Amino acid sequence: MVAIVDSGSTKSDWVILDDFKKVFLKTETIGFNPNFINRELIAPEIQKNSNLVSVKNSITKVFFYGSGCGVKKNCETIEEELTKVFGKAEIIVKEDLMAAAYAAYSGKPAIVCILGTGSNSCYFDGENVKIELPSLGFIIGDEGSGSAIGKQLLRRYFMKKLPSDLRAEFEANYQLTVEDALQNMYHTTRPNAYLANFTKFVIERKDHPYFRDMVFEEMKNFFEYQVIPYEEAKDVEINFIGSIAYYYENILRSVATELNLNVGHVVQKPIESLVDYHIKYIL
Repeated sequence: MVAIVDSGSTKSDWVILDDFKKVFLKTETIGFNPNFINRELIAPEIQKNSNLVSVKNSITKVFFYGSGCGVKKNCETIEEELTKVFGKAEIIVKEDLMAAAYAAYSGKPAIVCILGTGSNSCYFDGENVKIELPSLGFIIGDEGSGSAIGKQLLRRYFMKKLPSDLRAEFEANYQLTVEDALQNMYHTTRPNAYLANFTKFVIERKDHPYFRDMVFEEMKNFFEYQVIPYEEAKDVEINFIGSIAYYYENILRSVATELNLNVGHVVQKPIESLVDYHIKYIL
């Protein structure tokens, strides 16, 4: 059996293929971004999933694509922790941009972007991934992401910038104090996921003019920092992977039009396309 894993900072999608390359099992765990999660929690979290435990000794290969895995040390951390669970398997760990590139591939070169809890971008010609820009994380990077939008929302709420109607609705939903927010941002293991959770409030009100403008500016930041620097940006499609891209697709396309860029397709969850790519090109 083969396991294919697409892991973000918030959750991981798992697909197990049988020996005939047919889907045997689909399941989820929390996300395993080694920049945020304590490595000692990775194996125990996987072991909590009874479906994975039931097949762990039958897995011969694990393809793990994860946020935070663009650094060799982090890849080694994930590999070591996965080996504790899947002791009979060959473990292949690559960054989430590789999964995005594979999942978004439609037979022609494209810029591929991730917009989920975090954000990232690359150029994929069908064989090679070119990454010209570093992933700077949620503190100084991750433009356009769930964590960036959540950060904008909290900043504007606490600094009394929200319109009165949105402020009242936010207070009714969260009863959030500055102390609680700071505790979760600075003293928990997954602060980026904490910030990204607040995007639900924005998504439910994404047609409100205030939020429409706020998200438009955030998406414009994403294009300016993570797309336009690629020399290919004006000539190829720009494809998107991730829930934030999916929910704000109309705004993404509006920003791209303003910048004379061409957005191709937007995929909410890349796991199925990722599995198809492995069946067709890798396995």
